[in-house]
Amino acid sequence: MTQDLSNWTIDDSAQLYGIPDWGRGFFGVNSAGEMTVEIDGTKGPVQVSLMEIVAGLEQRGYDMPIVLRIENLLQSRIVYLNETFRGAIAAAGYQGRYRGVFPVKVNQQCQIIEEICRFGAPYQHGLEAGSKAELVLALANLTPGGLLVLNGYKDREFIDLGLWAHKLGHPCFFVIESPAELELLIERSHQLNVRPHIGARIKISTQVSGMWTETSGDRSSFGLSSTQLLAMVETLQAAEMIDCLEMLHCHLGSQIPCLEDIGRGVEEACRYYINLCREGAPMGYLDLGGGLAVDYSGRCSGDGHSRNYSLEDYCQAIVTTIAATLDNTGIAHPHIVTESGRATVAYSSMLLFNILDVMHFEADPLPQPFPANEAEILQEQHRFFTTLNGHDYHQAVILRDRMRQQFRDGQLSLRQRTLGENLFLATAQKVVATARQSGLSSPQISELQDALADIYYGNFSVFQSLPDTWAIDQLLPVAPLHRHDQRPTREAILSDLTCDCDGKLDQFIVGGELRKTLPLHAFSPGENYYVGAFLMGAYQETLGDLHNLFGDTHVASVRINEEGGYDLIEEISGDTIGEILSYVEYSPSVLFDRMRKEAEQAVREQRLTVTERQQFLTLFGDNLSGYPYYRG
Repeated sequence: MTQDLSNWTIDDSAQLYGIPDWGRGFFGVNSAGEMTVEIDGTKGPVQVSLMEIVAGLEQRGYDMPIVLRIENLLQSRIVYLNETFRGAIAAAGYQGRYRGVFPVKVNQQCQIIEEICRFGAPYQHGLEAGSKAELVLALANLTPGGLLVLNGYKDREFIDLGLWAHKLGHPCFFVIESPAELELLIERSHQLNVRPHIGARIKISTQVSGMWTETSGDRSSFGLSSTQLLAMVETLQAAEMIDCLEMLHCHLGSQIPCLEDIGRGVEEACRYYINLCREGAPMGYLDLGGGLAVDYSGRCSGDGHSRNYSLEDYCQAIVTTIAATLDNTGIAHPHIVTESGRATVAYSSMLLFNILDVMHFEADPLPQPFPANEAEILQEQHRFFTTLNGHDYHQAVILRDRMRQQFRDGQLSLRQRTLGENLFLATAQKVVATARQSGLSSPQISELQDALADIYYGNFSVFQSLPDTWAIDQLLPVAPLHRHDQRPTREAILSDLTCDCDGKLDQFIVGGELRKTLPLHAFSPGENYYVGAFLMGAYQETLGDLHNLFGDTHVASVRINEEGGYDLIEEISGDTIGEILSYVEYSPSVLFDRMRKEAEQAVREQRLTVTERQQFLTLFGDNLSGYPYYRG
């Protein structure tokens, strides 16, 4: 394809990749055609090129791929969440406060947790822990006054640690997920002489839409039924601890795309809250769990990768629904707790990687003239190609399949098979070109276009850095970091470095529509072409696995400054090969010693010289201490 720069602007490119839609004002494109990260400075908007940051990191010795964290974006999201709830509460005359809590499981990375606690300190933003390990890190980072919400199944050690947190002055809520936990909590609280803050997690029947519908409704894995909730109340009354029941917790769902579902869930939760108050529990807190969605697709719709509401809509719906439901009962407005994870951290992290190579699916020039003595099946393919006048390529598929069968039967040579495949590609390209010229489209034509798309090989591992795109078909925005002043002329999927057919990205939002291919710019070996996967701060950094023993990438955290530059706040080198091998129970020193002995044996047998021995051991040692990803 030839590149046409005419009538193409950076705005065209931004719209093509949906940057204004999913970027939410955090990302844009500058006049040089480079993607930018944008913040609100004290004197106005500040814009910094991602390519400038990439260049700076590479000059500091960091090869691609890199997870880049923008500290300002995390701070912005925490402030925005708290201030928007404050505004909704003030506008509605609501009497309770908003108490935000970050669920640690969404991103347990040390720097992320430290920054959430630091930026959230003015709002007493808290943490939610669902395991002993998460509780340990939460205790070590929580700022004074921040809520500590304990979910998940709890053993004696978990409960004791939470009770000690209470003694240390942290407002710690034990959310009861199952009846068995309550007896143990009562026993340990008596033993340690603590009157604990207790919450009850209930299952609401409201079923939400989206990708994680099973986290809500009657069949949710966690939470008490109405029967179990009533039994919990009676147990606390018998233990003279009903005054400890201060929170109702319910998880409306994850990544809820429709505001209507949220409203129905909040209303049902309020009914449970009202009845617990009438049973004698003092209450005071209503924890609505997670659910605030991220618009990964930028389509502002009710599909699972988007949402049909703004943060302002979300906060207003929660506040007004609680107030309207409780006002006629005489029960005081509770403090509102939400555990927003995705919406807090998704924007702040992105994976940046370079393209290493491209595989094209294009026909080579056909022989001119076409050989008259060639095999009959190839003659038929060529006649169909030359006489094709339309979009019906099914006969081409039939002829190709016959050609392949004759090759399997030994009737055609490798050269003839190659010519037959080339004839089919030429025919397919002719069909697609004709359809484009006439403006026609159909599912068959789209399928053919996808089959002809390039494969761009990226320097990353889907399984390590973007596992949800493989495991649950999570859609993440993907776009080149530069050349937005040029029209992209190729259609491609992105393949990673792993030798696994699932190691690819083949679902993209392009021009507001879901497509299997992504428009990219022509690539030539030896040049640098950079691509980013965005909004990946939630879950991806924790869920990554060691498929093909690709470990953690380098991580760089920067802060955009008021002068229009950036400050490198923290840099974390990615896993070395030796470190990765140690994760799967190998000792790098033992491996090196084995190779040293094998090399020495090769010297004795005169298969290697002493100099060659040292060259090999240096290479082996350098690899053990080196980066597992591609280095040019």
